Amino acid sequence: MSAVPLANTAAAAWTWDSAYPAPAKLNLFLHVVGRRADGYHCLQTVFRFVDHGDSLRFAPRADGEVRLVAPLPGVPEERDLTVRAARLLQAETGCRQGVDITVDKRLPMGGGLGGGSSDAATTLLALNHLWQLGLSRQRLQAIGLTLGADVPVFVFGDNAFAEGVGEALRPVSLPPACYLVLEAPVEVPTALVFSAPDLRRDTPALAAADWRPGEGGNDLEAPVVARFPAVAERLAWLTQHARARMTGSGACVFAEFPTRAAAAAVLRAAPAGFVGWLAEGLDGHPLRELVAA
Repeated sequence: MSAVPLANTAAAAWTWDSAYPAPAKLNLFLHVVGRRADGYHCLQTVFRFVDHGDSLRFAPRADGEVRLVAPLPGVPEERDLTVRAARLLQAETGCRQGVDITVDKRLPMGGGLGGGSSDAATTLLALNHLWQLGLSRQRLQAIGLTLGADVPVFVFGDNAFAEGVGEALRPVSLPPACYLVLEAPVEVPTALVFSAPDLRRDTPALAAADWRPGEGGNDLEAPVVARFPAVAERLAWLTQHARARMTGSGACVFAEFPTRAAAAAVLRAAPAGFVGWLAEGLDGHPLRELVAA
């Protein structure tokens, strides 16, 4: 008898009773290197997954309906990315199974941590597994891209150097690191940042093989800081203690520390009213094993 592939053996541990993680991502750098004829911006970035994020549970329904158990305030159920992801899987495969989705939300909306995208990717990965659809990782990434530019990397499963609109991915090996993340009490609209007249759009492109951890900045940071004082305040304070930058289009800012103790000491010194947390960098997405190829 042939051996069972490791990925399939590991995937068997994930069941309808499991809580499925949806980790946050940090953009270790983010450059806008051009703009396409269709108006989309050409980006370069490195995505790193961290061990802090949302958690999702799924319960089967016999009626084929997709329902969100507790919709997010201000987000209609039909616009929720988890619902849209599940319904896309049904449409793509003809699946007649239904599901109730429960999201334990820990990541702030509009924070640049990829929370909604991560939730959507976890939904794709989990239901592809639970509904036994057998879709490949590549096909799930393509479905994810129709939901948002950040969804594919969470399906891809590796920390990645990304280009294009964020969908052209290659794995990157990153050293262990601890991060201090500060949340700003604002929701930054991504569309506002990318339409800002003061956004730099001509940063010289990097060769992926030449990039090293610690290199690069975030081109979206300047227009966000100019428009959102709460982001500017947190970034300025954190910069006093380490090399700090904004992740994604904001509003969260972060810094890397050599040890968890060093990061914790800075967090303890944060001004009253600052909300922050520590996270370890991951080697890959915790659900990568759910897709064999």
